[in-house]
Amino acid sequence: MGGTMIAEVSHTWPVPPQDGYTVDDLLTLPDLPPHTELIDGSLVFVSPQRDFHSIVIDLLMSGLRRTAPPELKVRREMTVALDRRNGPEPDVSVVRAEAVRNREQTYFQVRDVLLAVEVVSPDSESRDRDTKPHKYAGAGIPYFWLVEMAGPEQRPVVHVHELDKERRVYVSVGTFHDRLKLSAPFDIDIDLADIDTL
Repeated sequence: MGGTMIAEVSHTWPVPPQDGYTVDDLLTLPDLPPHTELIDGSLVFVSPQRDFHSIVIDLLMSGLRRTAPPELKVRREMTVALDRRNGPEPDVSVVRAEAVRNREQTYFQVRDVLLAVEVVSPDSESRDRDTKPHKYAGAGIPYFWLVEMAGPEQRPVVHVHELDKERRVYVSVGTFHDRLKLSAPFDIDIDLADIDTL
């Protein structure tokens, strides 16, 4: 017969605990999709990323590693344990070198993170602009960058923020379009136009 066969796909979705998931759950649950995050006790699954997202991360990683002092390390897409119910995964983090314990490590404690960077994606726009900066500031991460795609050339624009330690909120340091030149958390000089060479 000329019929079409349809395969049945069955999924077994985890049932969340009554009080939500914890960072320990996030780190130990089997078979979670890559880059799953924990926000307020809920698992957040991330959509496949666009080329812009990937090459901006590469550009920032390269630029930060070029000038980072030996006591700091630059890492991409690693979970940061903010508290028991929050384990987001910044696109780029600058951490204290002593926090890098081994090659099998899957997360960092928030006390070891100096800079968190989020590259805005369509599926995470609200989390990247509102939820995560609020949580990073509340947890005491000293620096936060938000990167967006702008203009017909689709170049990165970097919004740089520094923590107001007393109020636990970020204040704007500046918005950078062509060149990202800063003196904190260390001397940084990244030509954002280099995205065209990647």
